[in-house]
Amino acid sequence: MTARTLETTHDQRRDQMLVAAAELIAQRGFSETRIADVAERVGASPALVIYYFGTKDSLLTGALRYSEDTFYSAADEMLGRTASLGERLEMLVSLCMPQGEDELPGSWGLWFDLWTQAFRHPEVARDRIELDQRWRNTISRVVKDGIEAGEIEALDADGFSVTFAALLDGLTIQVALRDPVVDPERAFTIAMTFAARELGLEWQPTNGRNKTQRRSDDGRDG
Repeated sequence: MTARTLETTHDQRRDQMLVAAAELIAQRGFSETRIADVAERVGASPALVIYYFGTKDSLLTGALRYSEDTFYSAADEMLGRTASLGERLEMLVSLCMPQGEDELPGSWGLWFDLWTQAFRHPEVARDRIELDQRWRNTISRVVKDGIEAGEIEALDADGFSVTFAALLDGLTIQVALRDPVVDPERAFTIAMTFAARELGLEWQPTNGRNKTQRRSDDGRDG
C-alpha cells in the first residue's frame, strides 16, 4: 500500500467518523453521545476514534466543521447561480432557517451543543469563534457584492453581518424550540424585513413568494 493510498484511507476513515458523530449528536445530543457509539456506528474501536480526535470535544467541533463544509459548499453553488442581492439574502435565510417543524437542519443540533460546551471550555470557545466568523464573512461577502453591483449604497457590510448573524441565530433558536409566536414563516419575514430596512431594499412576501427590489431615494422602484 502506497503512502498516497494510506493517506486516502486515513481521510476516508476520519470522514466516516465525522459523519457518524454529526448524525448521533444531532439525534441524541452531545451529552448522550459516547465515543463508543461513534465507534460502533463505523465498525471501529473506541481507541481508534480517540486516536483520530483525542477528545470528545474535538470530535464535536470536528463534526460541526465537517457539517459546515458541506453547508458552505452547497451555499456557494447556490450563490453562484443567484444574481440579485435580495434573492441571495433570501437564500441564506432559507438555508439556515427551518421551514417547518420537521425541517430543522441537523447542523443546528450540533451548534446548540457547541454553544453549551464553549461556555465552559476555552478550547471549544476558540473553535466557536472561528466557525461563527465564517458565517459572518459569508453574509458580508454577499452584501459587498451587492454594493459593487450597484444594487445598494455603500455601507458597513461587516457591521451588518454581525447583527444579521446574531438575529438569525436567535430566530432559529425560537423556531427550533417551537415557540408558538415565532414560527418559520414569521422568523423568515422578520429576518428579511430587517435586512431590507438596513440595506435599503424593498422587500415583501407576495402570494407566498418573496419579492425584493432596490429602494430609490424618492420611494419609487430603482
